[in-house]
Amino acid sequence: MLDFGRLIRALRYSYNGLRDAFLDEPAFRQEAVLALILIPVAVWLGEDNVERALMIGVLFVVLIVELLNSAVEAAIDRIGAEFSELSRKAKDLGSAAVFLSLALVVVVWALMLLN
Repeated sequence: MLDFGRLIRALRYSYNGLRDAFLDEPAFRQEAVLALILIPVAVWLGEDNVERALMIGVLFVVLIVELLNSAVEAAIDRIGAEFSELSRKAKDLGSAAVFLSLALVVVVWALMLLN
């Protein structure tokens, strides 16, 4: 049976996470604002629903990866402020994931627009 209480709590946790990311993470805020600008552009420029879905989908991928990167950074910062090679590596790997997701946006949008 569907547990509506659990669903409501999960939605609240998700809302809290999105709110915290928007308020506390400048990179997420910039990417979210850019996505809000580019989503209508994708709807306008996409020649069919598949192109629109790809162009919008990669924007969501960036936001998802940024949220995961922010979660890793928060967990690392919670552990301690002293330098750790593993902490540096974890943060750099998260940053690299965000970079690759942004590169994916550029590739997909260029392929769609140059088609």
